[in-house]
Amino acid sequence: KVDNNKFLVFTHLSLLYIMKLSLTLLAIAGPSVAAFAPVTNARSTTSLHATIENTKLVPPKKVEDLAETAQELYGKNVQTTYGRYPLTVKSGEGCWLTTTDGKKYLDCVSGIATCALGHNNPALTAAVTKQMQTMHHVSNLYFIPAQAALANWLCENSNADKVFFCNSGAEANEAAIKVARRHAYNRGITKPVIISAEQSFHGRTLAALTATAQPKYHKGFGYDGKMVPGFEYCKYNDIASLEAAVESANSDGKGLAAIMLEPLQGEGGIIPGDKAFFAKARELADKHGALLMCDEVQAGMGRTGTLWGHEQLGVVPDVFTSAKALGGGVPIGAMMARGDAATTFGPGDHASTYGGNPLACAAGLAVAQYMCDHNVLDNVKARGDQLEAGLKALAEKYPTILGQVRGWGLLRGVECIASDITAGDLVGAAMKEGLLLVPAGPTVVRFVPPLIVSEEEINLALERFENAVKAKAN
Repeated sequence: KVDNNKFLVFTHLSLLYIMKLSLTLLAIAGPSVAAFAPVTNARSTTSLHATIENTKLVPPKKVEDLAETAQELYGKNVQTTYGRYPLTVKSGEGCWLTTTDGKKYLDCVSGIATCALGHNNPALTAAVTKQMQTMHHVSNLYFIPAQAALANWLCENSNADKVFFCNSGAEANEAAIKVARRHAYNRGITKPVIISAEQSFHGRTLAALTATAQPKYHKGFGYDGKMVPGFEYCKYNDIASLEAAVESANSDGKGLAAIMLEPLQGEGGIIPGDKAFFAKARELADKHGALLMCDEVQAGMGRTGTLWGHEQLGVVPDVFTSAKALGGGVPIGAMMARGDAATTFGPGDHASTYGGNPLACAAGLAVAQYMCDHNVLDNVKARGDQLEAGLKALAEKYPTILGQVRGWGLLRGVECIASDITAGDLVGAAMKEGLLLVPAGPTVVRFVPPLIVSEEEINLALERFENAVKAKAN
């Protein structure tokens, strides 16, 4: 009796052999045979031949050969979602970047408040290299010791009970939004409302973008003129506006799910939160059984002089998010929660393929260890005070160009009040002086250097910024 499986295998192999033989004969016979075949068969034969034979890939270009042509490839192959400065960075060391033309820049951008330990930090480099040589990704199907250790460090140094890991600030805020909605659902609310502040910034994904109460970012991404439902807005640091928003959120069958705020608005113009405003937010959240959520993506991980920005305000949130400096430049995000919020998610409620992978967590642990070993928070406070004093002195010296100086720690901004000069203009002038800065809106110049910046480097940054101001004044 013939085994059915063996018969099927034999039949399959025979068919493959006949197909290969037919293709060989067609290749030998050439056009004379192809001429008698139907057009459809000729096309399918050609496609099949290409599929079988043409498997060679085009190799990538060598990065070291692109010093002069990288910008051309951007125009050809990279989507134009960013307005880029005409610099191509080759390397970095500490608080300095070197471009392909050999010029050195003092970096007071740090990857937009991300490279907390500067560039090419030996401890971070060693940790990432070691992890890559061991194992860099396995998914969350298994236990990852580095993930557990980083979660423990985050909880031990905050009021959080549990951590969810992801890959970016937007993802962390999306996780927070989902927690708020599920938490409200568990309380019987079917129309949950999250209140965020005008001029806020919470990310580019659709729900986080809706929470970002800046219409310029919403244009073209709505449905019938509306973004994701369930978000309402208040004025930042305005208690009356917040109270009105909470009243609205609890009307018409709706229910307050959460109040979501940045402890310091970064993209909105470096505006620190007001203690009374945040105390009222905590009070209103408690009164209505809602969550108080803090977006710490830019302000967190020591940037303000305390590990978390909300520590500056004397409030304890139910949920807060982190990213940027958490991995020192290696992509990682986290959503921390306490109390009921920490147990709102169950298996399958949320997930991330890369979230909390061994490589990212090794980077996060290296940053955490370095901050502990080198008293980085003390440096942030000292250098932040130095930067604030220097910027205020420049504002007094150039009162028609520079205005208010705002911020905490090494998250500082100075207003550009001249009618014919924008923050972008001053950033461009500073670049010519060898200083990298970044705008925070159209009228604020932002200083966010690495947290390891030295006293001498802050002095040099102030000197170069003054030269930029003088250049635009003339």
